[in-house]
Amino acid sequence: MEGSEPDRPAESDAVEKTDVLRDFQASFFAMRRLRSFPWTFLEKYLECNKSSDLISDILKQTCLHSLSRTCPPSVRYRKRFLSELIRREEAAGCEPLDELYDALAEVIAAEDTTECYKSYLLYSFRALQPGGGAVSLLESVALISEGTTGLVTWEAALYLAEWALDHRHTFTGRTVLELGSGVGLTGVAICRSCGPSRYVFSDCHPEVLQKLRGNVRRNGLTEPAAAVEELDWTTVTGARVAQVGADVVIAADVVYDPEVVESLVKLLSEVLRGSSPELLVCSTVRNQETYGGFKQQLRGAGIEHRVMSGDVSRVFHYDRVAPVEIISLFR
Repeated sequence: MEGSEPDRPAESDAVEKTDVLRDFQASFFAMRRLRSFPWTFLEKYLECNKSSDLISDILKQTCLHSLSRTCPPSVRYRKRFLSELIRREEAAGCEPLDELYDALAEVIAAEDTTECYKSYLLYSFRALQPGGGAVSLLESVALISEGTTGLVTWEAALYLAEWALDHRHTFTGRTVLELGSGVGLTGVAICRSCGPSRYVFSDCHPEVLQKLRGNVRRNGLTEPAAAVEELDWTTVTGARVAQVGADVVIAADVVYDPEVVESLVKLLSEVLRGSSPELLVCSTVRNQETYGGFKQQLRGAGIEHRVMSGDVSRVFHYDRVAPVEIISLFR
């Protein structure tokens, strides 16, 4: 009819549906807040079709996916997610989906724990990255546990991993040392997708090291290509760091506590005093005073820095509210 809007091609609808399924899947396995899911698309689909087929597809890509069997998100999270799917299905007046209620019953019967798996999918919105799949990590449910913040993945680790995927040449065929690896997201992503000749994860907290070693093995990384070492910034020497023979040294979300900044700057100064590897520090700027104090101490130690500007490809699903900055350090 003249003046009417043309029908959308079926291919366009199929592509949009595929993107929505991937968004649900990536958000679910990374345990994003439920409000960040693409519920609007689901509501419109249910309203137009009065069918639970999309919910069935979402279920297959989340709770019933093989990854959810081997590396499941927390029981509490899965319970809330399934309850939200049921609520929206009922609100749309769709015929109840038996497999949805069966999945909820199974989760209700499960025992919750203080640990859970988070899986970060190595694909962009449309295309799988080379060496893709999922980086699956055992993390703490609480942000702070065992007296440390190192048992969960933080935003700067995800951002640095995305930067690495955009700058693979920085790591390909080179020896990489990561300071303060935490549960291992950045390092596993780089090992999977950037082809370093050797990657050395490091941390100092006993609980973090234990979980880090498990996560490295869980993602198929083994010696000598990938190693986990204890490095305490307050006691480690320049000679000890030099033994690694790193071409690239990186760190993510290590500038969060003024009490550890002094030790960190001393270590960075030792790193640059040797063979002067490429040195990158990625920080979520939550407190300008703390971050400014870090840069001031760098200057006091004779260390210059350059901000690595430019956007990164959005590979992972996480909150991007606080600014994140990568700086290159040099003398």
